[in-house]
Amino acid sequence: MTLDVFAQYLITGVCVGCIYAIVAIGFNIIYNTTGIINFAQGEFVMCGGMTALAFYQWLPLPLAVVAAVVVTMLLGAAIEFLFIRWLSRPTVLRTIIITIGISILIREAAWHIWGNQVRALPPFSGDETSSLVILGAHVTPQKIWVLATCAALVAALGFFFSYSLLGKMMRACAANRNAAALCGINTRNLVTFAFMLSAGLGALAGCVISPVTQTTYDIGPGLAVKGFTVAILGGMGSSGAAVAAGILLGVVEAFCTHYMPLAFKDALALGLLLLILFVRPHGLFGNRALAQLKEC
Repeated sequence: MTLDVFAQYLITGVCVGCIYAIVAIGFNIIYNTTGIINFAQGEFVMCGGMTALAFYQWLPLPLAVVAAVVVTMLLGAAIEFLFIRWLSRPTVLRTIIITIGISILIREAAWHIWGNQVRALPPFSGDETSSLVILGAHVTPQKIWVLATCAALVAALGFFFSYSLLGKMMRACAANRNAAALCGINTRNLVTFAFMLSAGLGALAGCVISPVTQTTYDIGPGLAVKGFTVAILGGMGSSGAAVAAGILLGVVEAFCTHYMPLAFKDALALGLLLLILFVRPHGLFGNRALAQLKEC
């Protein structure tokens, strides 16, 4: 393998891994606030990309992306209000089944609305001819957008959870929901906001990745599995751990496609997920003591 081919696989893996990381961060936000594993997270990515494409027929691209994020956030709020809020002490298995059912409903609705055509937003800036060359590898401007978006989201979320009042309330809810409620925090509304925030992150990821990988109605389940794998790999913890785990999975997938058939790429993620669950259930970057504390 030559240096330029190595660099191309590496950059592609990092780019794809950043998208996996954003999906995993969405998993983390909902799980840490509610204890729910939301397998409809991949559908938020799909809805973001497809909705932006619909708005792009009438609006400039930046406004279409903003509108898609807002609409998907409202979808996340509606899902929480209609299917989650009224559950009394739901078990993990029950919520997994419910969110998988929601994922199927959203996917079927998307198929009826948009059909099964493969679509793509135009690049946010530049084109293939304006690619940067790094160690012989061509990096399109859209891939830089993906990397910059991931970095900006991690920084913004770190600031939000550390310094904003709402972020501190969500951290309190994640630490002990009953204690937070006794302190006067409206935990129901925080759960709704967690779903909205998670949906918005997924929608933004769907918009940013659409010019690179294209968008279709059935991309959600694959992204949900990859995002969940990354969330487990990172230990269901910080955004930084999710980014590291996402980049790791993306790079491993990219290089494996050089030596194995493309069909084995998804099997690799599932195999890695099973291995982590057996060998290190709290994740590569998770804290064993913290994981045990959460189980108590």
